[in-house]
Amino acid sequence: MNSNQNFWQTWAEALQRWGLDNLVATLLEATGPLNFLGAQLVYLGQPAIKQFFPLEHSTALAGMLEDPESVREFSAYLRNRSKPS
Repeated sequence: MNSNQNFWQTWAEALQRWGLDNLVATLLEATGPLNFLGAQLVYLGQPAIKQFFPLEHSTALAGMLEDPESVREFSAYLRNRSKPS
């Protein structure tokens, strides 16, 4: 487990609460190489983002977006959580 996965449950719970978990999983899968650009935007936006989310979360999010394998794993994690038990 990489260190960013420590945040996945928190992110997934929030996305599920907002009804965005499947949408986010789809976007992550569809945007492919653009996820790297998203990571750079998160890094650039950290001064503003840190007022709403802890710095560790935005850094972990950017790190996840930079790694295509982590993006696939998080997308699968979101989809697996959405399946009825």
